[in-house]
Amino acid sequence: MKIIGLIIIAYLLGSIPTGLWIGKRFYHINLREHGSGNTGTTNTFRILGVKAGTTTLVIDILKGTLATLLPVWLGVTEISPLLIGFFAILGHTFPVFAQFKGGKAVATSAGVLLGFAPVYLLFLLLVFGITLYLYSMISLSSVVASVVGIITVLIFPAIHFILTSYDWLFTLIIIIMGLFIIYRHKDNIQRIRNKSENLVPFGLNLSKQIKK
Repeated sequence: MKIIGLIIIAYLLGSIPTGLWIGKRFYHINLREHGSGNTGTTNTFRILGVKAGTTTLVIDILKGTLATLLPVWLGVTEISPLLIGFFAILGHTFPVFAQFKGGKAVATSAGVLLGFAPVYLLFLLLVFGITLYLYSMISLSSVVASVVGIITVLIFPAIHFILTSYDWLFTLIIIIMGLFIIYRHKDNIQRIRNKSENLVPFGLNLSKQIKK
Protein backbone atom coordinates (compact mmCIF):
# COMPACT_ATOMS: atom_id res chain seq x y z
CA MET A 1 0.00 0.00 0.00
CA LYS A 2 2.90 2.36 0.74
CA ILE A 3 4.27 1.91 -2.76
CA ILE A 4 0.88 2.54 -4.36
CA GLY A 5 0.52 5.65 -2.21
CA LEU A 6 3.95 6.92 -3.29
CA ILE A 7 3.12 6.33 -6.94
CA ILE A 8 -0.13 8.28 -6.61
CA ILE A 9 1.58 11.14 -4.74
CA ALA A 10 4.38 11.30 -7.32
CA TYR A 11 1.92 11.39 -10.20
CA LEU A 12 -0.17 14.10 -8.52
CA LEU A 13 2.94 16.15 -7.77
CA GLY A 14 3.99 15.90 -11.38
CA SER A 15 0.48 16.82 -12.49
CA ILE A 16 0.67 20.30 -10.97
CA PRO A 17 0.62 22.51 -14.12
CA THR A 18 2.83 25.22 -12.65
CA GLY A 19 3.07 27.59 -15.60
CA LEU A 20 -0.60 27.23 -16.47
CA TRP A 21 -1.77 28.00 -12.94
CA ILE A 22 0.68 30.89 -12.46
CA GLY A 23 -0.43 32.42 -15.75
CA LYS A 24 -4.13 32.19 -14.93
CA ARG A 25 -3.86 33.22 -11.27
CA PHE A 26 -1.37 36.08 -11.40
CA TYR A 27 -1.36 37.25 -15.03
CA HIS A 28 -4.86 36.32 -16.21
CA ILE A 29 -3.23 34.65 -19.20
CA ASN A 30 -3.86 31.12 -20.46
CA LEU A 31 -0.52 29.86 -21.75
CA ARG A 32 -2.29 27.43 -24.06
CA GLU A 33 -3.47 30.43 -26.08
CA HIS A 34 -0.08 32.11 -26.46
CA GLY A 35 3.33 31.34 -27.94
CA SER A 36 3.87 27.63 -28.51
CA GLY A 37 0.77 26.81 -26.45
CA ASN A 38 2.95 24.71 -24.13
CA THR A 39 2.59 25.10 -20.36
CA GLY A 40 6.24 24.37 -19.55
CA THR A 41 9.13 26.58 -18.50
CA THR A 42 10.22 27.85 -21.92
CA ASN A 43 6.83 29.18 -22.97
CA THR A 44 6.29 30.61 -19.49
CA PHE A 45 9.53 32.58 -19.77
CA ARG A 46 8.58 33.76 -23.25
CA ILE A 47 5.02 34.84 -22.44
CA LEU A 48 5.00 35.73 -18.73
CA GLY A 49 8.57 36.85 -18.18
CA VAL A 50 11.60 35.98 -16.06
CA LYS A 51 9.89 35.93 -12.65
CA ALA A 52 7.12 33.55 -13.69
CA GLY A 53 9.48 31.48 -15.81
CA THR A 54 12.01 31.05 -13.01
CA THR A 55 9.28 30.14 -10.53
CA THR A 56 7.90 27.56 -12.95
CA LEU A 57 11.36 26.10 -13.57
CA VAL A 58 12.13 25.73 -9.87
CA ILE A 59 8.77 24.18 -9.00
CA ASP A 60 8.83 21.79 -11.97
CA ILE A 61 12.32 20.63 -10.98
CA LEU A 62 11.30 20.21 -7.34
CA LYS A 63 8.30 18.09 -8.35
CA GLY A 64 10.68 15.46 -9.71
CA THR A 65 13.17 15.78 -6.86
CA LEU A 66 10.55 15.54 -4.12
CA ALA A 67 8.90 12.53 -5.72
CA THR A 68 12.27 10.78 -5.99
CA LEU A 69 13.31 11.50 -2.40
CA LEU A 70 9.98 10.61 -0.78
CA PRO A 71 10.65 6.84 -0.62
CA VAL A 72 14.11 7.53 0.80
CA TRP A 73 12.74 9.79 3.52
CA LEU A 74 10.00 7.29 4.35
CA GLY A 75 12.38 4.34 4.43
CA VAL A 76 10.69 2.48 1.59
CA THR A 77 13.29 0.12 0.14
CA GLU A 78 11.09 -2.27 -1.82
CA ILE A 79 11.13 -0.04 -4.89
CA SER A 80 13.75 2.19 -6.50
CA PRO A 81 13.28 5.93 -5.81
CA LEU A 82 13.97 6.43 -9.51
CA LEU A 83 10.81 4.55 -10.41
CA ILE A 84 8.72 6.72 -8.10
CA GLY A 85 10.28 9.80 -9.68
CA PHE A 86 9.35 8.50 -13.10
CA PHE A 87 5.68 8.75 -12.17
CA ALA A 88 6.20 12.46 -11.49
CA ILE A 89 7.50 12.77 -15.06
CA LEU A 90 4.39 10.99 -16.32
CA GLY A 91 2.25 13.34 -14.26
CA HIS A 92 4.02 16.39 -15.65
CA THR A 93 3.52 15.18 -19.20
CA PHE A 94 -0.04 13.90 -18.75
CA PRO A 95 -1.39 16.00 -15.85
CA VAL A 96 -4.75 15.05 -14.40
CA PHE A 97 -5.23 18.71 -13.39
CA ALA A 98 -4.83 20.01 -16.95
CA GLN A 99 -6.79 17.66 -19.23
CA PHE A 100 -3.71 15.38 -19.53
CA LYS A 101 -1.94 17.98 -21.70
CA GLY A 102 1.35 18.89 -20.04
CA GLY A 103 4.90 20.01 -20.66
CA LYS A 104 7.81 18.34 -22.38
CA ALA A 105 9.22 16.82 -19.17
CA VAL A 106 12.69 18.41 -19.32
CA ALA A 107 12.61 20.25 -15.97
CA THR A 108 10.88 17.44 -14.05
CA SER A 109 13.26 14.87 -15.53
CA ALA A 110 16.15 17.06 -14.34
CA GLY A 111 14.52 17.09 -10.91
CA VAL A 112 14.41 13.31 -10.80
CA LEU A 113 18.11 13.16 -11.67
CA LEU A 114 18.84 15.80 -9.03
CA GLY A 115 17.35 13.47 -6.44
CA PHE A 116 18.91 10.27 -7.75
CA ALA A 117 22.14 11.08 -9.66
CA PRO A 118 23.10 14.74 -9.11
CA VAL A 119 26.63 14.46 -10.54
CA TYR A 120 25.31 12.94 -13.75
CA LEU A 121 22.74 15.75 -13.90
CA LEU A 122 25.55 18.32 -13.64
CA PHE A 123 27.25 16.67 -16.60
CA LEU A 124 24.07 16.85 -18.70
CA LEU A 125 23.49 20.46 -17.61
CA LEU A 126 26.98 21.28 -18.89
CA VAL A 127 26.07 19.72 -22.24
CA PHE A 128 22.81 21.68 -22.21
CA GLY A 129 24.56 24.95 -21.38
CA ILE A 130 27.24 24.62 -24.04
CA THR A 131 24.68 23.76 -26.71
CA LEU A 132 22.49 26.67 -25.62
CA TYR A 133 25.38 29.12 -25.94
CA LEU A 134 26.40 27.79 -29.35
CA TYR A 135 22.93 27.55 -30.90
CA SER A 136 20.71 29.86 -28.78
CA MET A 137 17.86 27.32 -28.66
CA ILE A 138 16.44 25.70 -25.52
CA SER A 139 14.70 23.07 -27.64
CA LEU A 140 17.89 21.95 -29.38
CA SER A 141 19.78 22.01 -26.08
CA SER A 142 17.15 19.72 -24.55
CA VAL A 143 17.33 17.32 -27.50
CA VAL A 144 21.14 17.24 -27.53
CA ALA A 145 21.29 16.64 -23.77
CA SER A 146 18.79 13.81 -24.20
CA VAL A 147 20.82 12.20 -26.97
CA VAL A 148 24.01 12.53 -24.92
CA GLY A 149 22.18 11.06 -21.92
CA ILE A 150 21.11 8.00 -23.91
CA ILE A 151 24.64 7.44 -25.23
CA THR A 152 26.55 8.07 -22.00
CA VAL A 153 24.27 5.98 -19.78
CA LEU A 154 25.40 3.07 -21.93
CA ILE A 155 29.09 4.05 -22.13
CA PHE A 156 30.05 5.70 -18.83
CA PRO A 157 29.58 2.63 -16.58
CA ALA A 158 31.90 0.66 -18.86
CA ILE A 159 34.71 3.20 -18.39
CA HIS A 160 33.76 4.01 -14.77
CA PHE A 161 33.25 7.71 -15.47
CA ILE A 162 30.60 9.45 -13.31
CA LEU A 163 28.44 6.30 -13.46
CA THR A 164 30.57 3.63 -11.85
CA SER A 165 28.41 0.59 -12.58
CA TYR A 166 25.44 -0.49 -14.64
CA ASP A 167 22.01 -0.16 -13.10
CA TRP A 168 19.50 -1.67 -15.52
CA LEU A 169 16.57 0.35 -14.17
CA PHE A 170 18.51 3.63 -14.30
CA THR A 171 19.70 2.84 -17.82
CA LEU A 172 16.21 1.94 -18.99
CA ILE A 173 14.57 5.03 -17.51
CA ILE A 174 17.24 7.39 -18.85
CA ILE A 175 16.73 5.93 -22.32
CA ILE A 176 12.93 6.20 -22.03
CA MET A 177 13.18 9.76 -20.69
CA GLY A 178 15.59 10.76 -23.43
CA LEU A 179 13.53 9.28 -26.25
CA PHE A 180 10.37 10.80 -24.83
CA ILE A 181 11.89 14.29 -24.58
CA ILE A 182 13.15 14.01 -28.17
CA TYR A 183 9.70 12.92 -29.35
CA ARG A 184 8.01 15.77 -27.49
CA HIS A 185 10.28 18.19 -29.37
CA LYS A 186 9.37 16.88 -32.83
CA ASP A 187 7.68 20.16 -33.80
CA ASN A 188 10.71 22.11 -32.59
CA ILE A 189 13.01 19.88 -34.65
CA GLN A 190 10.95 20.65 -37.73
CA ARG A 191 11.17 24.39 -37.02
CA ILE A 192 14.94 24.08 -36.59
CA ARG A 193 15.15 22.46 -40.00
CA ASN A 194 13.09 25.33 -41.40
CA LYS A 195 15.35 27.91 -39.68
CA SER A 196 12.34 29.27 -37.80
CA GLU A 197 12.83 28.05 -34.22
CA ASN A 198 12.50 30.47 -31.29
CA LEU A 199 15.79 31.77 -29.90
CA VAL A 200 16.98 32.98 -26.53
CA PRO A 201 18.45 36.52 -26.55
CA PHE A 202 22.06 35.37 -26.25
CA GLY A 203 24.49 32.89 -27.74
CA LEU A 204 26.01 32.41 -31.18
CA ASN A 205 23.01 31.04 -33.14
CA LEU A 206 25.38 28.90 -35.20
CA SER A 207 22.56 27.26 -37.13
CA LYS A 208 21.45 30.73 -38.33
CA GLN A 209 17.81 30.53 -37.27
CA ILE A 210 15.82 33.55 -38.43
CA LYS A 211 15.38 35.89 -35.45
CA LYS A 212 11.81 36.94 -34.73
